[in-house]
Amino acid sequence: MQLVHDFLEIRLQRYERLPHAPVMTGIKSPTVRHRRLARELRRHRERAGLTTEAASDRLGWSRTKLVRFEAARTRPTPADVGAALDLYGADLPERAALMELARQARQRGWWTAYSDVFQSSFVALEDEASSIHAWHPQVIPGLLQTDAYAHAVISAADENVDRTTWERRLQARLARRALLSRPAAPTLHAVLDEAVIRRSPTTPGVMAEQLLSLVAAARRPNITLQVMPFSAGMHSGLDSGFVVLGYSEPEDPSVAYIETIGGELYVESSIHVDRITMSFERIRNAAWSPGESVAFIAATAKEVSRHGEHA
Repeated sequence: MQLVHDFLEIRLQRYERLPHAPVMTGIKSPTVRHRRLARELRRHRERAGLTTEAASDRLGWSRTKLVRFEAARTRPTPADVGAALDLYGADLPERAALMELARQARQRGWWTAYSDVFQSSFVALEDEASSIHAWHPQVIPGLLQTDAYAHAVISAADENVDRTTWERRLQARLARRALLSRPAAPTLHAVLDEAVIRRSPTTPGVMAEQLLSLVAAARRPNITLQVMPFSAGMHSGLDSGFVVLGYSEPEDPSVAYIETIGGELYVESSIHVDRITMSFERIRNAAWSPGESVAFIAATAKEVSRHGEHA
């Protein structure tokens, strides 16, 4: 048993010395800026005592155009923002701040280079989050996946994926993983179902490497991992997995993200986000402690190293 422990510790030390994803500079997310701009435009219109019908009529816009701006569905040009602020009577400091916000909202983020892979706004919202609370009942979180494990997940989701597409998706995941290593990285608190830890890919060695990676990740100050054991029985996380993204700026409210087979759901209503956050707290409290969880992950890594992925 001691030999197994020593072997695992050597493997872990070697893994921690491997080069990880490159550190990225702190690029601000235009998606988050866009959401803030939309709220500010709506706030200024309401402060001016104008309905969407009255404002759009005086601006010479369709009501749909203004509604889409205020719902963050369409990015306004700086000229659009300037015209609206003139109508709403914004003072010079407010105008200058919102015009700059409008320019930032139209900037391209690093993820746009992978628009063929990232086809939703989640990565853009994740990019500027200061905290990430996640419940994962199916697979290891994308931010913590090794290349080989990610390959297994991608292949399982689409058996016909070609090598070029797979490599493209892997490059995108590598760029995304850099989020947790860059300066002012967000905190990640992830709770994984025990099934996630025990569900191994068919390729030998992949799960052992992935589990060692999780143990190494848990040693980083901005990452907390917990495992929901089978022994917890029924709990509040049985419906689906979810992610709650929090932001350091008070002007940027938290967003909850739920991915389903039928599509993606973004929850921005504070009442519903608070409800999902409370669900995360219940899940966290029902799970093993971080120390117990990492010990379980390490023990499982030993098990698969000794007996193979499907022992």
